Amino acid sequence: MIKNFVEELTWRGMIHTVMPGAEEHLMEKMRSAYVGFDPTADSLHIGNLVPIMLLAHYQRCGHKPVALVGGATGMIGDPSGKSNERNLLDEKTLRHNQNAIKNQLAHFLDFESNTENAAVLVNNYDWMKDFSFLEFIRDVGKHITVNYMMAKDSVKNRISSEASEGMSFTEFTYQLVQGYDFLHLYKDINCSIQMGGSDQWGNITTGTELIRRIGGGKGFAITCPLITKSDGSKFGKSEGGNVWLDANRTSPYKFYQYWLNSSDEDAEKYIKIFTFLEEDAIHSLVREHQEAPHLRLLQKRLAEEITTMVHSKEDLDNAIKASAILFGKSTGDDLKALNEQTFLDVFDGVPQTEIAPSDIENGLGIISALAEKGGFLKSNGEARRALKENSISVNKAKVTDDYSITAKDLINDKFVLLQRGKKNYFVLRIV
Repeated sequence: MIKNFVEELTWRGMIHTVMPGAEEHLMEKMRSAYVGFDPTADSLHIGNLVPIMLLAHYQRCGHKPVALVGGATGMIGDPSGKSNERNLLDEKTLRHNQNAIKNQLAHFLDFESNTENAAVLVNNYDWMKDFSFLEFIRDVGKHITVNYMMAKDSVKNRISSEASEGMSFTEFTYQLVQGYDFLHLYKDINCSIQMGGSDQWGNITTGTELIRRIGGGKGFAITCPLITKSDGSKFGKSEGGNVWLDANRTSPYKFYQYWLNSSDEDAEKYIKIFTFLEEDAIHSLVREHQEAPHLRLLQKRLAEEITTMVHSKEDLDNAIKASAILFGKSTGDDLKALNEQTFLDVFDGVPQTEIAPSDIENGLGIISALAEKGGFLKSNGEARRALKENSISVNKAKVTDDYSITAKDLINDKFVLLQRGKKNYFVLRIV
C-alpha cells in the first residue's frame, strides 16, 4: 500500500522544495528514488541522517529506496557549500568505505527482504569507470550549455566568493557527472526521483534536464532543508569534530549525550526528523515536556530512539548507565562495567595523573594517593581533613584514612576514580 510520502515529510518539517508533479507521480504506484552519499570516509555522520531518514520514510511509504555511493563523484569533489577541493581516494579505499556505509544504512533500510521495494545500493564508479572522456563530452556534455551550468548557485557562489581561489574544471563538471547518474538510474532501473539537501537542487535539476533531453522522459526532484541549530552553531559537530555513526569514531555514550544536550527548541524539531514516532505521539511528548521542561522528556526520548537505531538497545542501556555515573547514585560495580573508551568519555576533561603498577603492588595509602603521589589535593594535611569530613570516595565508595588502593580497585586494569564531595573527580591512571 502506497502512503503519501510528501505529506509525511511535510508535517515532519523535512520538505524544502518539491518539483511540480512529484507528489502525484508518487501516489500513482511504487516508484524508485535515490540519494547520494559521499564515500570519502568509512563511516557516515549525523549530518547524513536527514537523507538517510528520507530514504527510510520513502521505503515505509511503500516505495523503493536507492542509496548511491559516489565512488566516481567522490574522486572529483562536489563544489556545493565548499571552498576547497577534496582529497581523491583510490578504488580499494572507496570499496571498503562503500561496504562500511551499507552496513550503517542497513540499520534504517531493508536491503534483505524479497519485497518489491527492498532497498538497493549502487556505486556510480561501476558505470563511470569505463566511460571515456571523449564519450562523455560527446554523449552527455553537448546536451547542457555552459550558460545553464554557470547559472547554478553552487557554481556562482564558488566563483564569486572572495575566499575561493576559483573553481577547477574538474569541479565545474561535477553537476554533469551527478546529472548523468540520475539519467543512468532512470534508464537502468526506472528511478524517476532524486532526493537530497536543499544545496543539491542545482545538481539534481541538471539530472532532470538530462533525462528530458537524452532520455525523453520526466525526472523529479525533492529536497529537504539543511538542518541548523537554534544557537547558530553547526548541526552535527561537537567539540571533537563530526559526530559519527561508527562506534569506534564516536562512542555510543558520546552519541547519546549529543542528543541529550539538545536545546528544547532543537529537540522539538529533531524528534520529528530523526525518529519514526507518529505525529500524535510526538504532540503528546511535546505537551508533557512543556509542562515539566526540567525533566527533559523530549531530549531523553530523542536520544533513546536514535541511539537504539544507530547502535543497539544494549548500547543505549550502557550509555544511560554511564550518564548516571556522573549525575546519579552509581556504584563501583557500575564503574567497572564500563569499557575503557566509555570510561574515558565519561571522565573526559577530569584531571588525571599517572602512577606505576609498583606503586599499588603492596597497597597505596589513601593520603599518599590523594596528595603526594596523586596530586589531587595540595597536601597531606588537606587530605586528612577531607577524610575526616567523610568527603573522599574511591570508585564511588566512601573511604577512611586507613584505606589502601590495590589492584582490586582497578577499572579496566588501569584506572582508579577518586572523588571529593559530589562533583570533584580525579583519575589515577596506572601505566
